[in-house]
Amino acid sequence: MEIKIVKIVTGETVIGTKVSDYLEDVALIQVIPSSGGIQLAILPYGFPFEEKIGGKKFGGKIPLDKIVYEFKDVPDDIKNKYLEAKSDIKISSTMPGSNLDFNLIK
Repeated sequence: MEIKIVKIVTGETVIGTKVSDYLEDVALIQVIPSSGGIQLAILPYGFPFEEKIGGKKFGGKIPLDKIVYEFKDVPDDIKNKYLEAKSDIKISSTMPGSNLDFNLIK
């Protein structure tokens, strides 16, 4: 699964999962200025009219030929927030590659 942040022909910045010739489970990234800098909001692309598509929080597809710019890297914190919003599962920033003991049953 390859998560990409791209700008599309409409000028919007979106995040989604790249699958062959399209981006699926698309979410809109909105930049919100605040007194402490900026904040990012990740919303379903059809928000507020299509909050759930086929029972999924994110849906829709954007063909790759509608992409005008692809950001080189997706920061891990944005990737994690996208996956959290998509799945409603909290992702700890210390999970991947950490030395945590996941053997909770003794």
